[in-house]
Amino acid sequence: MRLDGRHILVTGAARGLGAEIARSLAAAGASLILADIAEDEGRATAEALGATFLPVDLGDPASIEALAVTLSDITGGALHGLVNNGAIATGIGGIGFEDVEIETFDLVQRVNVRGTWLMTRAAAPLLRASGSGRVVNMASDTALWGAPNLISYVASKGAVMAMTRSLARELGPDRIGVTAVAPGILTTESTDYVPEARHRLYAEGRAVPGPQGPEEITDVVAFLLSEGALTLTGQVLPVNNGFVFS
Repeated sequence: MRLDGRHILVTGAARGLGAEIARSLAAAGASLILADIAEDEGRATAEALGATFLPVDLGDPASIEALAVTLSDITGGALHGLVNNGAIATGIGGIGFEDVEIETFDLVQRVNVRGTWLMTRAAAPLLRASGSGRVVNMASDTALWGAPNLISYVASKGAVMAMTRSLARELGPDRIGVTAVAPGILTTESTDYVPEARHRLYAEGRAVPGPQGPEEITDVVAFLLSEGALTLTGQVLPVNNGFVFS
């Protein structure tokens, strides 16, 4: 499966799953633009992959609009794929819903939900111009089984799933496919904050037991960005080795 000649933007690509997705897409021949709020790490990842890096703060609408202007110049006005991976996940778990600060809850929704919407809105004209645009939203299977003590994150990823279906309806007439991938807990540096007991719960509860690495997600994302994936639009794919079924 090749993505040669396809301009693809990946947000939250400085490290963790986003960086792994970027590596997979680069190997498939995509022309990559990586975006992240962590500029030093993001530039290093982009340089290693021969990609372009653009700074962005998904919580700031002006930052997203500025990225879109530069993105249009870089791609010649046509974008083939958008991976909405950028999100807040660290430092918000292990707290009962009654004890979550309102400011924390609002921040997570602002970045994870509103940021996904605004990034898709900003990229839509470029996706239409490509004639075969694809959007892949990174969700989470926590919203499918209702992970406890993680209310702000679970709520945000449930919203991303619902938004995926609505966007698929609105963008479908333009032959733009919109899907969501819902992984479980992965073994990356970005999940070091997750308690060992939660990792063990996942490893033992999967239909295919054991830990799940990011490489098991990346090939699915690459396929969803390909021209042959349009018939899957609107779907949420729980790529989690069978921890929860949709």
